[in-house]
Amino acid sequence: MIGQKGYPARFGGVERHVAEISERIVQAGHTVTVYNRAWYGGNVNTVMNGIAVKTLPTLRTKHLDAIIHTFFSTIHALYSGADVIHYHGVGPSLLSWIPRVFSNAEVITTFHCIDRHHQKWNWFARFMLSLGERAACTFAHETITVSRTLQQYCRNEYATETTYIPNGVATRADENNNTRSHILEQFGLTEGHYILMVSRLVPHKGAHILIKAFQKLKAERFLDSKMNAMKLAIVGGSAYTDDYVSSLHRQAALSNDIVFTDFQSGEVLDALFRGASYVVHPSMNEGLSMTVLEAMSYSKPTLVSSIPEHLEVVKDTAMHFVENDVDSLAHAMGILMDMSDAEKARIGEDNKEYVAKEYDWGPIVKNIVALYENIVHPSIHQPSRKALEHVST
Repeated sequence: MIGQKGYPARFGGVERHVAEISERIVQAGHTVTVYNRAWYGGNVNTVMNGIAVKTLPTLRTKHLDAIIHTFFSTIHALYSGADVIHYHGVGPSLLSWIPRVFSNAEVITTFHCIDRHHQKWNWFARFMLSLGERAACTFAHETITVSRTLQQYCRNEYATETTYIPNGVATRADENNNTRSHILEQFGLTEGHYILMVSRLVPHKGAHILIKAFQKLKAERFLDSKMNAMKLAIVGGSAYTDDYVSSLHRQAALSNDIVFTDFQSGEVLDALFRGASYVVHPSMNEGLSMTVLEAMSYSKPTLVSSIPEHLEVVKDTAMHFVENDVDSLAHAMGILMDMSDAEKARIGEDNKEYVAKEYDWGPIVKNIVALYENIVHPSIHQPSRKALEHVST
């Protein structure tokens, strides 16, 4: 696995995706190496959960971190004897030509998102990411897309037929309420009395839109005791976007009920999801959001911007708002505030049931393993892409 920041997953959708599939691929009897960056997963070379974690050098800068680490990982993988080299993301896929030329390994790329649309990149980075898209659709033996929207994009832009295998979500077990309350108290939060956003704090994720909508709703409903008790919890941190994060803190300084928790994972993130009244994901660009899937798996009403990738997952039109539109988001939040607890619980349970049926990691990883086996041993395993498409739907 090449392109992710590392293992175990502390934050990041790609990192969680790689962790989830790698652990299950190991359980299926295969050997997996995940390349790691020391600043993310620690300077370790060990086996965790059956996964070989290999730390290789990089330069931790906005523009060089990913590509330098991908280069060293690729060179190392050439001599590892791997049957499959799997690139994650269009940026790392820029180097996927190297194993095609210099090794007999099969090359897979997962197209997670149209990264060049992200506002944090300058013109040169966007140009290179566009080349990465073409590389992902050209050099790989098989290209995976995590949403139907991305699948159609690759078809339209690069005349490439890809294999649709989405992100997944884990089944949620019950959790101790006492533990949850103790965790929430650390952030000044009370169960059921806060709205949650979980995301890297980069402009295209829309945290600034959510803050404005929250403040607007607070001002409009200043006599509403229920709204007065509500807080906004923003879980996530900078991704080479310190100036943007600083601007969010300045924006939020006008209120005393907006909480920034930085990145969280494990039982803390679990508690934050479970305790939320509902979840908002105001992103303006996605592949297939794991945060949305996770929120739904926690039986939470989940408000999403009306981008195509969100509409694939959240079918209830009452849970949609116009992207990059403060008034539309504030209106949608107001509707949720007026809902009864029973109605919100019904929406949440419908969400949980839907993602458990459509986005369970078990069948998703079986599809990935079938794809690997098909290209490594085509004479033994011969399901066509069309057959895989049928299974993954």
